[in-house]
Amino acid sequence: MAHPMIDRALYDAILRFDEDEAARDYYYKVMDTEILRGGKRETVRAQILRAYAMLFCDDLNLAPGQLAGPDEVEATADRLHTGSMDFDPAHWYRMRYHFPVIDDDNYDRFAALVISDLSAGPLREAALNGGDMLLLGEPDPLHMTPAQRRHQQVRAIGWGGDEQ
Repeated sequence: MAHPMIDRALYDAILRFDEDEAARDYYYKVMDTEILRGGKRETVRAQILRAYAMLFCDDLNLAPGQLAGPDEVEATADRLHTGSMDFDPAHWYRMRYHFPVIDDDNYDRFAALVISDLSAGPLREAALNGGDMLLLGEPDPLHMTPAQRRHQQVRAIGWGGDEQ
């Protein structure tokens, strides 16, 4: 699924993005790199946004191959959890990685964080070593009652981006 540039180095650069100019430069270099996919040239950014859209294509009525945009990423970011579905910020992916706002400036960075984490980050390691996975919850988990959260439908997203 993932291009070799979607690796641990990209994941680490995204984590250091706000405080390290070299990390920002590396992030933009990777994201703007053109690759050959199915005989067509596209950027790593496009591949990441396509993979992110695949996670939510059924819920967002996205056509196969469509890229996730700022609205799609913002609308789905709060649905991603690791391990537990409670209010522990360590388990809410968006909160855990300090993305209080997702907009035109950072939606692709959030999508790249998710996809690179699934491909080469701690989520992949957790899936391989402990069976923990990224969970995809229902559309509005932040406004559910505790009982609704306990009984919501959840899908596990495995390492490498394959849905389990």
